[in-house]
Amino acid sequence: QVQLIESGGGLVQAGGSLRLSCAASGRTLSSYYMGWFRQAPGKAREFVAALWWSGGITYYAGSVKGRFAISRENAKNTVYLQMNSLKPEDTAVYYCAAGLSYNVATIDYWGQGTQVTVSS
Repeated sequence: QVQLIESGGGLVQAGGSLRLSCAASGRTLSSYYMGWFRQAPGKAREFVAALWWSGGITYYAGSVKGRFAISRENAKNTVYLQMNSLKPEDTAVYYCAAGLSYNVATIDYWGQGTQVTVSS
């Protein structure tokens, strides 16, 4: 079992920045992708960013590439999502996730979600 606890959401103006954190506990993460997904009201949950825990290779959705950065801190078993140049369309509940791939259908573990609201 893996437990994921997110923090760092909030309200920010367009153009601003936020950093989300996801602290993981439980089994080893070496065989997992760790990532972030988001879900806006009335929309499906969508992929945002992911990294392969062992190798650190990163992946991004086209809508956030160049603005968001995913990283990890091994000693703290924590994954971060640095979000810059935020837009109102980034408003959503952001979920930390762990799975054997970063396809939403294959995620094994989800965090509880943290709200990000970007005002125009």
